Amino acid sequence: MKLNELRDNVGARHKSKRLGRGIGSGKGKTAGRGHKGQKSRSGVAIKGFEGGQMPLYRRLPKRGFNNIFAKRYQVINLGQLQGFVDAGKLDAGKPIGEAEMVASGLVRRARDGVRLLAKGDLSAKLEITVAGASAAAVAAVEKAGGTITVTVVKEVGKEDTAKDSA
Repeated sequence: MKLNELRDNVGARHKSKRLGRGIGSGKGKTAGRGHKGQKSRSGVAIKGFEGGQMPLYRRLPKRGFNNIFAKRYQVINLGQLQGFVDAGKLDAGKPIGEAEMVASGLVRRARDGVRLLAKGDLSAKLEITVAGASAAAVAAVEKAGGTITVTVVKEVGKEDTAKDSA
Protein backbone atom coordinates (compact mmCIF):
# COMPACT_ATOMS: atom_id res chain seq x y z
CA MET A 1 0.00 0.00 0.00
CA LYS A 2 1.40 3.35 -1.08
CA LEU A 3 0.11 6.87 -0.44
CA ASN A 4 -0.76 7.30 -4.10
CA GLU A 5 -2.88 4.11 -3.98
CA LEU A 6 -5.19 5.24 -1.15
CA ARG A 7 -8.85 5.20 -2.18
CA ASP A 8 -12.24 5.48 -0.48
CA ASN A 9 -14.28 2.30 -0.19
CA VAL A 10 -16.57 1.65 -3.12
CA GLY A 11 -19.86 3.48 -2.57
CA ALA A 12 -18.48 5.74 0.18
CA ARG A 13 -18.73 8.79 -2.09
CA HIS A 14 -21.25 9.42 -4.82
CA LYS A 15 -21.08 12.05 -7.52
CA SER A 16 -23.39 15.00 -6.96
CA LYS A 17 -25.84 15.93 -9.73
CA ARG A 18 -24.53 18.64 -12.04
CA LEU A 19 -27.37 21.14 -11.91
CA GLY A 20 -28.01 24.04 -14.25
CA ARG A 21 -25.68 22.90 -17.06
CA GLY A 22 -27.99 23.36 -20.05
CA ILE A 23 -31.33 21.91 -21.13
CA GLY A 24 -29.72 18.83 -22.69
CA SER A 25 -28.58 17.60 -19.26
CA GLY A 26 -32.18 17.29 -18.04
CA LYS A 27 -31.34 19.42 -14.99
CA GLY A 28 -30.86 22.76 -16.70
CA LYS A 29 -32.66 26.10 -16.28
CA THR A 30 -34.54 25.58 -12.98
CA ALA A 31 -32.28 22.69 -11.85
CA GLY A 32 -35.19 20.52 -10.69
CA ARG A 33 -36.61 23.15 -8.34
CA GLY A 34 -39.71 24.05 -10.34
CA HIS A 35 -40.67 27.66 -11.01
CA LYS A 36 -40.47 30.65 -8.67
CA GLY A 37 -41.54 30.63 -5.03
CA GLN A 38 -39.66 30.47 -1.76
CA LYS A 39 -38.42 26.89 -2.21
CA SER A 40 -36.81 27.65 -5.56
CA ARG A 41 -34.51 30.19 -3.94
CA SER A 42 -31.40 29.50 -1.88
CA GLY A 43 -31.21 29.75 1.90
CA VAL A 44 -34.69 28.33 2.62
CA ALA A 45 -35.57 26.14 5.59
CA ILE A 46 -39.26 25.68 6.35
CA LYS A 47 -39.07 23.39 9.36
CA GLY A 48 -42.38 22.61 11.00
CA PHE A 49 -44.39 24.40 8.29
CA GLU A 50 -47.47 22.41 7.32
CA GLY A 51 -48.83 24.37 4.38
CA GLY A 52 -50.76 26.89 6.47
CA GLN A 53 -52.32 24.23 8.73
CA MET A 54 -51.64 24.92 12.39
CA PRO A 55 -48.31 23.18 13.05
CA LEU A 56 -48.09 20.27 15.47
CA TYR A 57 -45.96 22.15 18.00
CA ARG A 58 -48.72 24.80 18.26
CA ARG A 59 -51.63 22.33 18.31
CA LEU A 60 -50.34 20.51 21.39
CA PRO A 61 -51.22 21.98 24.80
CA LYS A 62 -48.58 23.55 27.00
CA ARG A 63 -47.99 21.65 30.21
CA GLY A 64 -45.82 22.09 33.31
CA PHE A 65 -42.87 24.35 33.91
CA ASN A 66 -39.23 24.12 34.92
CA ASN A 67 -38.44 25.42 38.37
CA ILE A 68 -35.09 27.17 37.93
CA PHE A 69 -34.57 27.25 41.72
CA ALA A 70 -35.07 23.49 42.27
CA LYS A 71 -32.13 21.73 43.92
CA ARG A 72 -30.74 18.73 42.06
CA TYR A 73 -29.26 16.26 44.51
CA GLN A 74 -27.05 13.30 43.63
CA VAL A 75 -28.78 10.28 45.17
CA ILE A 76 -26.87 7.36 46.72
CA ASN A 77 -28.07 4.39 48.76
CA LEU A 78 -26.66 2.79 51.91
CA GLY A 79 -25.90 -0.41 49.97
CA GLN A 80 -23.68 1.49 47.53
CA LEU A 81 -21.87 3.16 50.42
CA GLN A 82 -21.26 -0.21 52.12
CA GLY A 83 -20.02 -1.70 48.83
CA PHE A 84 -17.39 1.04 48.46
CA VAL A 85 -16.27 0.58 52.07
CA ASP A 86 -15.96 -3.21 51.51
CA ALA A 87 -13.99 -2.64 48.29
CA GLY A 88 -11.56 -0.35 50.14
CA LYS A 89 -12.44 2.70 48.04
CA LEU A 90 -13.74 4.55 51.11
CA ASP A 91 -11.99 4.51 54.50
CA ALA A 92 -14.46 3.77 57.32
CA GLY A 93 -12.07 5.26 59.90
CA LYS A 94 -12.14 8.75 58.37
CA PRO A 95 -15.11 11.13 58.00
CA ILE A 96 -16.90 10.68 54.67
CA GLY A 97 -18.12 13.82 52.92
CA GLU A 98 -19.12 14.75 49.38
CA ALA A 99 -15.49 15.36 48.34
CA GLU A 100 -14.46 11.85 49.45
CA MET A 101 -17.44 10.33 47.57
CA VAL A 102 -16.43 12.11 44.36
CA ALA A 103 -12.76 11.13 44.80
CA SER A 104 -13.66 7.46 45.32
CA GLY A 105 -15.95 7.40 42.26
CA LEU A 106 -19.15 6.77 44.23
CA VAL A 107 -20.67 9.86 42.60
CA ARG A 108 -19.38 11.54 39.46
CA ARG A 109 -20.19 15.08 40.59
CA ALA A 110 -21.87 16.40 43.73
CA ARG A 111 -24.29 18.82 41.94
CA ASP A 112 -26.24 20.65 44.68
CA GLY A 113 -25.23 18.03 47.24
CA VAL A 114 -25.49 14.31 47.96
CA ARG A 115 -28.69 12.82 49.36
CA LEU A 116 -28.53 9.51 51.24
CA LEU A 117 -31.37 6.99 50.98
CA ALA A 118 -31.95 3.78 52.93
CA LYS A 119 -31.92 1.10 50.19
CA GLY A 120 -29.50 -1.69 51.11
CA ASP A 121 -27.74 -2.65 54.33
CA LEU A 122 -25.06 -0.77 56.22
CA SER A 123 -22.82 -2.60 58.72
CA ALA A 124 -19.80 -0.28 58.89
CA LYS A 125 -19.54 2.42 61.56
CA LEU A 126 -19.31 5.60 59.46
CA GLU A 127 -19.11 9.32 60.09
CA ILE A 128 -21.03 10.82 57.15
CA THR A 129 -21.69 14.42 56.08
CA VAL A 130 -24.29 14.88 53.32
CA ALA A 131 -26.69 17.57 52.09
CA GLY A 132 -29.77 15.47 52.78
CA ALA A 133 -30.86 12.09 54.09
CA SER A 134 -34.11 10.20 54.50
CA ALA A 135 -35.29 9.43 58.02
CA ALA A 136 -34.79 5.69 57.41
CA ALA A 137 -31.19 6.30 56.25
CA VAL A 138 -30.40 8.35 59.37
CA ALA A 139 -31.84 5.58 61.54
CA ALA A 140 -29.80 2.89 59.71
CA VAL A 141 -26.52 4.81 60.07
CA GLU A 142 -27.13 5.39 63.79
CA LYS A 143 -28.13 1.74 64.25
CA ALA A 144 -24.76 0.68 62.76
CA GLY A 145 -23.04 2.90 65.36
CA GLY A 146 -22.16 5.78 63.05
CA THR A 147 -23.10 9.44 62.91
CA ILE A 148 -24.68 11.44 60.11
CA THR A 149 -24.62 15.22 59.66
CA VAL A 150 -27.12 16.83 57.30
CA THR A 151 -25.85 20.21 56.06
CA VAL A 152 -28.89 21.52 54.14
CA VAL A 153 -31.65 22.63 56.47
CA LYS A 154 -35.14 22.89 54.96
CA GLU A 155 -36.66 26.36 54.95
CA VAL A 156 -39.78 26.81 57.04
CA GLY A 157 -42.89 26.21 54.94
CA LYS A 158 -40.90 24.70 52.03
CA GLU A 159 -40.84 21.06 51.09
CA ASP A 160 -37.74 19.20 50.01
CA THR A 161 -37.58 18.91 46.21
CA ALA A 162 -35.79 15.54 46.11
CA LYS A 163 -38.12 12.57 46.57
CA ASP A 164 -37.26 9.46 48.55
CA SER A 165 -37.07 6.59 46.08
CA ALA A 166 -35.93 3.95 48.52
